[in-house]
Amino acid sequence: MSDRSSPEAEPAAEAHADADVGPDVGPMHEAGRYESRDRAMQRMRRYVLVTKPRIIELLLVTTVPAMVVAAEGWPSTWLVVATLLGGTLSAGSANALNNYLDRDIDRVMARTSMRPTATEEVTARGALGLGLVLAILGFVWLAVFVNLVAAALATGAIAFYVFVYTIGLKRRSSQGVVIGGIAGCVPVLTGWAAVTGGSLADPRPWLLFSIMLWWQPPHFWALAMKYREDYARAGLPMLPVTYGNDEATRHILLYSYLLLLLVLLYIAGAFAGWMFATVSLVLTGGWLLLAHHLRRERTVDAAMRLFHYSTVYLALLFIAAAVDAAF
Repeated sequence: MSDRSSPEAEPAAEAHADADVGPDVGPMHEAGRYESRDRAMQRMRRYVLVTKPRIIELLLVTTVPAMVVAAEGWPSTWLVVATLLGGTLSAGSANALNNYLDRDIDRVMARTSMRPTATEEVTARGALGLGLVLAILGFVWLAVFVNLVAAALATGAIAFYVFVYTIGLKRRSSQGVVIGGIAGCVPVLTGWAAVTGGSLADPRPWLLFSIMLWWQPPHFWALAMKYREDYARAGLPMLPVTYGNDEATRHILLYSYLLLLLVLLYIAGAFAGWMFATVSLVLTGGWLLLAHHLRRERTVDAAMRLFHYSTVYLALLFIAAAVDAAF
């Protein structure tokens, strides 16, 4: 019989393991501490993923330029940090609550099936609790260290994203990304309100808000063309699923020209300088070329070229607005 069958084998093996660790190491030996630390880090990482940090990055890229435009220069560094932290907490809350509500369809879609809430590495209760705690922290932080208007805007965006978009429109309407996109544009107003003490009377934040609002549908429709089957499997009525890629490319082109119109309105309404005018028109010209190419080709490759360009486009456009206002 092998040692595994012998009752004496297990104590002997344990004694041998203890001897390998060393005489000065107690029951909480180094390996155990490292394993515990690794487990804690992995758990923390899963909770961070629930907040969709890559989406938060994009939202914050629009917040700081809006603050610079409002201040017509660099605002207080502390104010920028405080606004970004509060915005991160609020955006993380909205994303965590979205993950909680969408965990059933996330399991069905290949692109989202590995999200921690879909795999149950983060429990539904954990995601819900995280979302609610972050919402409270975000509101309190912004109210105390920025101002009440900024806090109300950020918290209102959470409510809009959760109740209007995620619960109300996402599973019912192909226009969900159009209306639901309002929540993603609020960081522009939050950043502006942080600098002005809550005033939003200036037309410039609303023009920047509108640019971002009209940027979002073609950005997401292009991505939806790639994951059309995924969305269909989950029963989500994204435009390419409901009306096909042909209609999706027509809408993308239409919204691209509406985006150009809004850029021209910003140049005129914000009395933008030559720098913003030049950069924005060149960037938008590139967008229109890609949109026309997508309309002709109607392929996933063409859609993804526009999708990736649109991400760079938004960041550069807002940076150009900030630099133009500051100098």
